[in-house]
Amino acid sequence: MNAMTRRLAVGTVAVSIALTMAACGKAGDKKSSDGGNASSSAGGKSIGLLLPENATTRYEKFDKPLIEAKIKSLCSDCTVEYANAGADPQKQAQQVQTMITKGVKVLIVDPQDSAAIKSSIQSAVDKGIKVVAYDRLAQGPISAYVSYDNEKIGELQGQSLLDAMGSAATPQANVVMIDGDPADPNAAMFKAGAHKVLDGKVKIAYEQSGLWKDTVAAQKMTAAVTQLGKGNIKGVYAANDGMAGGVATVLKGNGMNVPLTGQDAELAGLQRILAGTQTATIYKPYAPEANATAEIAVDLLEGKDFKSVATTTATSVSGETVPALLIGATPVNKANIKDTVIKDGLYTTAQLCTGEFAAACKAAGIQ
Repeated sequence: MNAMTRRLAVGTVAVSIALTMAACGKAGDKKSSDGGNASSSAGGKSIGLLLPENATTRYEKFDKPLIEAKIKSLCSDCTVEYANAGADPQKQAQQVQTMITKGVKVLIVDPQDSAAIKSSIQSAVDKGIKVVAYDRLAQGPISAYVSYDNEKIGELQGQSLLDAMGSAATPQANVVMIDGDPADPNAAMFKAGAHKVLDGKVKIAYEQSGLWKDTVAAQKMTAAVTQLGKGNIKGVYAANDGMAGGVATVLKGNGMNVPLTGQDAELAGLQRILAGTQTATIYKPYAPEANATAEIAVDLLEGKDFKSVATTTATSVSGETVPALLIGATPVNKANIKDTVIKDGLYTTAQLCTGEFAAACKAAGIQ
């Protein structure tokens, strides 16, 4: 687990992502043929953005457009070069080299593998590029880090599971844990936070990594059912909503109805919560994270002090301590979907309450 020093707790801010994108997205972007922004017309004012994968819906749907829009609102003549690693750390290493060749001045990196990216980050820094770690704490000489209080998120997940289990949460109650990818430092923090809450209150009878993939999570859940017996599992911790989807399919196939957690407030996860096949998720507002990262990147580009944004510090596994901003998060269940993700504009009622979920939305007071 990463050792984290926190001097400031940043609460979750209700933010309308739709309004943020509309307000920040007025300036037009010049797109290159590969989908990135052309840097040649920016007079060297180019910022690179590397995201880790596209299986999790948040990156392409929220993080990318929010960061790009905020950068443009702060620096109208800046351009953004973008690439997605598609869950391939070697591909991301190549993308860093491409960003160096293109001459970006600042690089925002959400690492697919926080350790494997270290040498690439060093190469970028050696060329005078400032690097900002986004969402996941990359190893290497980064200038700043923006994410959530990830161990606290794990605690919220664990507590959501205990609350849903109610009186069934006893030291003898078997719980299955499907953790995230070990290459992702956040996964270790989610896991540590969940264990802090769950250990001693329930029995962690089966625990495996789902690699952030629904198919892998389904395989691991199937193995857990075979090993423990479907009548002997009282709850399931899944580290994100994508994996919770795979777990939910296995639970349904075995006629099991037990509490199931997730994370990221994905549309499918919220719909499962309405339908009763998932119990809770964790809502992490993307706009504050994206906007703060964009602001730090532009400050670094322009040689300005960014410490008013990065108000705390974080220490990576490799020992680098860097200025950081850690944002809070909120547990979401059927009772507060309307007052969280709907209120903040993450999704509209029309998006959430499609066909088969319309009645469940009405029952939950959403329509």
